[in-house]
Amino acid sequence: MPQPPAEIALTAADVGRLLAAQHPHLAGPVRHVAHGWDNDLFRLGDDLAVRLPRREAAAPLMRHEQRWLPHLAPLVPVPIPVPVAVGVPGEGYPWAWSVVPWFAGAPALGLAPRDRDRFAAQLGGILRSLHVPAPADAPRNPVRGVPLQRRDAVVRERLQAVPALRPVWEAALGAPEHDGPAVWLHGDPHPGNILLGADGAVAALIDFGDLCAGDPASDLAIGWLGFTAAGRAAFRGAVGADAATWRRARGWAVGLATLLHDADEPGLRAMSRHAVGELLGDPR
Repeated sequence: MPQPPAEIALTAADVGRLLAAQHPHLAGPVRHVAHGWDNDLFRLGDDLAVRLPRREAAAPLMRHEQRWLPHLAPLVPVPIPVPVAVGVPGEGYPWAWSVVPWFAGAPALGLAPRDRDRFAAQLGGILRSLHVPAPADAPRNPVRGVPLQRRDAVVRERLQAVPALRPVWEAALGAPEHDGPAVWLHGDPHPGNILLGADGAVAALIDFGDLCAGDPASDLAIGWLGFTAAGRAAFRGAVGADAATWRRARGWAVGLATLLHDADEPGLRAMSRHAVGELLGDPR
């Protein structure tokens, strides 16, 4: 699936005008650093970043981050991008936006899977800390944390490109559904959203646009997307997944691997290819 096109093309000058109008005390040098799937990211000085939706579908996700990240930060044992300032529509820009901390570190997506295994147990512990029961008014997401049966039609369509994964998907569909409380989910904890410090440990967890409440299995797909069998075993042990949750997690890995099979970004495409190999070679 190619990256959705931007509905608004932002420049550093546009962001500078928004800052000057709404948060003049934060004004400073602005430069563009990334086009994400949903958001554009601009660096603001040395210590901050500005994160703005690039399409309308991402606008409510930004508001979810603004509302809930301050609540989630105490749960997570590494830094997360709690907004330091919130922006509102203005200067011709139609959606909410945020100023967030700039975290030093390198995305784990750039490492070979066997090298990512080194932080697998740490990540499992981080997600276990996050996966606590969420309040009734927590966001829900139609493509994260839901029963796998709700994703069956769209995943089966994508399986036409990777038919060897069909038995893996069908086995996951046969797992018992999550029968506990809906827990907090990151929503998209793939290697591109994990920043590593110079010591190779997880330094920050970023991009909570898909945060929601639901089945924890949704967050565990990184076991196949990110790691080898050795890392996956360490990750599972640290996160504490039971057999049914782990079976559903394999299904979520199928769904994400097929989604990104033809991604525009080479790192995401390589992550998909790796996950396909891991899923086909892992009978559990």
